[in-house]
Amino acid sequence: MRPSRRKPDEMRAIGFERGVSKHAEGSCLVKFGDTHILCTASLEERVPPWLRNSGRGWVTAEYGMLPRSTGDRMRREASSGKQGGRTLEIQRLIGRSLRAVVDLEALGEVQITVDCDVLQADGGTRTASITGGFIALHDCLAWMEVRSMTSVSKVLKDHVAAISCGLHDGEPVLDLDYLEDSAAGTDANFVMTGKGGIVEIQGTAEGEPFTDEQFSELMKLARKGIGRLVELQKMAIG
Repeated sequence: MRPSRRKPDEMRAIGFERGVSKHAEGSCLVKFGDTHILCTASLEERVPPWLRNSGRGWVTAEYGMLPRSTGDRMRREASSGKQGGRTLEIQRLIGRSLRAVVDLEALGEVQITVDCDVLQADGGTRTASITGGFIALHDCLAWMEVRSMTSVSKVLKDHVAAISCGLHDGEPVLDLDYLEDSAAGTDANFVMTGKGGIVEIQGTAEGEPFTDEQFSELMKLARKGIGRLVELQKMAIG
């Protein structure tokens, strides 16, 4: 039995609330159960130096956890003067995942930064950030389209979403919360497009290595979960 008493293929309650930031061109408050993340997409009329005069744009991401997003207060990374390795790894993953479904030439020579700030953490913050970050990105592009700066349908090639899976007490389960993640023998994060293309898979075993058969089971669960997330994304953006 899972600590959450969910079925093996049952996800937590998923929610998307759009337009939660007054100032951002696109924003979404995403909830995966008790994991809550504010995603904002900001448009800047500049690109990294290596893209200047190329006619191509850029999509990047930043990620951070607020001090009381967990049980004990975390120090702000700004107070130590640098970001931690985990933070850098996650925000690079978010950026790669979003760029996988963006036509950078159709975007034009601008940059969109998707900020993912964890308000409350209960496992799966990186997967929720990708899934909610896509909606914030979509709404930023819609803001641009209204102003005849670009077209959403030309820039976005597909949806992208992410979900975690793992082996809890030897059983493959979908969408791990913190209690499951901390005790899982194997946990993996899957990033996929709406058409089923694989963007990235991160999988780690704790103790016993996992088998091909177990990985196949995790992949099946991930495809099911991401299929549902894409459906919810489509419902959210209409």
